[in-house]
Amino acid sequence: MNNTKKVTVEIPKFTKESGFNFDWKGDFKIFVKNENDEISIQANKDGLISLAGHLLNLAQEDVPTPYHLHFDDMNSLEEGSLALIIEKKNN
Repeated sequence: MNNTKKVTVEIPKFTKESGFNFDWKGDFKIFVKNENDEISIQANKDGLISLAGHLLNLAQEDVPTPYHLHFDDMNSLEEGSLALIIEKKNN
């Protein structure tokens, strides 16, 4: 029995002219907090799908290194959320 599910994801192409294109899904909600020196990312289904897409988008060969995505409560995250920075770097 196969316990896997195949998922197809369309990722916006990165170019120097257009830069990074975010593809937010539906009514995404994402909250980041620090509790006992552990970072917790809490998100609804649309938030998790959106973050997964952003990570795949960031992993594209054409995205230069270093390159980072910066989210905070004034930019995509829920009010009171800690900032979240995800960086692509050289190996």
